[in-house]
Amino acid sequence: MFEKVEGIIIRTQDYGETHKIVTIFSKEYGKIAAIARGAKKPKSRMAAIAQMFIHGQFLIQLGKGLGAIQQGEVIQSYRKIRENIVQTAYASYLAELTDKLMEEKKPDYYLFKQFDATLTALSQDKDPIVLVMMYELKLYQIAGFAPVVDRCCHCGATDLLVGFSITEGGVICQRCHHLDKYSVKLNSTQLQLLRLFAQVNMDRIANISIKEENKRVLKGLIEQYYEQYGGLYIKSKKFLNQIDLFDS
Repeated sequence: MFEKVEGIIIRTQDYGETHKIVTIFSKEYGKIAAIARGAKKPKSRMAAIAQMFIHGQFLIQLGKGLGAIQQGEVIQSYRKIRENIVQTAYASYLAELTDKLMEEKKPDYYLFKQFDATLTALSQDKDPIVLVMMYELKLYQIAGFAPVVDRCCHCGATDLLVGFSITEGGVICQRCHHLDKYSVKLNSTQLQLLRLFAQVNMDRIANISIKEENKRVLKGLIEQYYEQYGGLYIKSKKFLNQIDLFDS
């Protein structure tokens, strides 16, 4: 069965001397894997369409197991990302995280559009740390372990919000903060940013200007939260942290 599939390549793996197995985050089928025969040959017609972050229209022979790409047409190459080591690091992290947390062949049009919009914003030199936090929170929602950010995670109150509790699973109010002595106090700006990060669609991002201190605090919280509830090892995160340290 041949199907036209629109998707973004989020993983590539060498297969034999000349082939690649690519994982595609597709609009129609969710995450699928397919072999791109001859993709390692520089002059192959597959070489141009079987690269990381390629957003394309693919004709794939689908079956019970591994699919096979017959042909493809590039919609957006995101070449600028691949040519910039910093942007590549951030995009690789987002791709690996998506690959690890998404179930196979479970389509999610909303998340697909968010991922594509995140790559677009990244290629436009928008703040990568903010982009990552915004996408992470949306992906965690789909994966089923997102923090509560719009109300107290313990009592549900929307007033007197004062901090974030990893243990309780999100924002916490003044009345409940005693439940977690390790909860992190947040100011009103940081609480508002956390809500915006979770709720605003990636394609609505304009120029981002956020104080470094606020980014540092929220980035640390989201990282700790993933360590507590996500659990899966993300190989590209180590290199990304090294880049963040270098930039700081």
